[in-house]
Amino acid sequence: MAEVVLEDGLLASVSRLAGPIRGAGVVLISVFGAWSVGSSLGWALLAFVVLTSIADFRVPRVALPVAFVRVVVLSVLLGGVGEQWTLTVLTTTLITWQWQWPLRVTVPLSALLIALQVVVAGPGVLVRAVLEPVLARVAYLLLRRSSRRVDELRSQAAAQQRSAALALERGRQEREFLALLHDTAAATFLMAAHDGDPSAVAVQARRDLVALSERDNAKGAVDLAAALAVVARDRALTVSVEPAPVPAAVALAFVRAVGELLTNVERHAAASAVSLSVARVGRGVVVVVEDDGRGFVLAEVSSHRRGLRGSVVDRLRAVGGVAVIESTPSRGTTARLAWPADDAVVPPAVRPPRPADDAGVPPAVRPPRPADD
Repeated sequence: MAEVVLEDGLLASVSRLAGPIRGAGVVLISVFGAWSVGSSLGWALLAFVVLTSIADFRVPRVALPVAFVRVVVLSVLLGGVGEQWTLTVLTTTLITWQWQWPLRVTVPLSALLIALQVVVAGPGVLVRAVLEPVLARVAYLLLRRSSRRVDELRSQAAAQQRSAALALERGRQEREFLALLHDTAAATFLMAAHDGDPSAVAVQARRDLVALSERDNAKGAVDLAAALAVVARDRALTVSVEPAPVPAAVALAFVRAVGELLTNVERHAAASAVSLSVARVGRGVVVVVEDDGRGFVLAEVSSHRRGLRGSVVDRLRAVGGVAVIESTPSRGTTARLAWPADDAVVPPAVRPPRPADDAGVPPAVRPPRPADD
């Protein structure tokens, strides 16, 4: 159902202003009419008009019958002497009626007043007395129709914006779910396919089940150090953490990214020493995962492999963070994850290096350019 904010506001404003406009109009018209008539009757009728106009300003509930009586009195007492005075008050009344009351009320009353004016002043007043109220009604309906159309367009635009926002959020959740599947079920299947130890596969499967069941828990604030301590549990590594409260969605991204990094170390690095550190830096946090394993060449990572890109780099970027991976063959790998990415107090060491020209490798996982010899 379309919202009718503009239309409702327009109708309320027009209805509220119609009475004062009518009251002010008939008083001003009557001043000039009494002056043109130049008799005691004219000045008495001016006083009568001023007195009845109070209803137009202060008592809207009785303004309609008061306006009707006012036109009748002027038409009967002035007759043909004040024809223009009476006719102008009549048309002003009929025009403003179109802005306040429905046709079932205004049409019969307007017909009575016009018939009375024709009897008193002749049929010459008929065209003006009919045409002006009709034009006023048409203008009112057109304005109302335009405002309703604006409300409909606003409602449609708001609905499209909501749909776009929902689609964007749905896409983000789908990417997160794909990355989570890579970190959990796909990795476990790979372990099982390579004749992994059944007990280890069972442990990993239980971790996957917990991770998948907690996927939508992304509200509130979380101590990142405590969350990563759980990730590090049952793993052979050195842990150094300090309390670092962050939004739950940010903590979830760090947990998934660090879990992926540690899993990669276990499978591929053949490292003798692995460390995990969590440190507060300014208003953000920096997490470092380091190993002394075999390392690798970042530029040679296939674009089809989503481990570092989808599960680490893209995941941190999605929550406003940044991930920098540095690795050298036979000299180990260091991953620095920082949030927020734009925090001026985050040390340069956790910012991404200047992008190289290696095609197909995202800037956040490209190696820094070698220094000139």
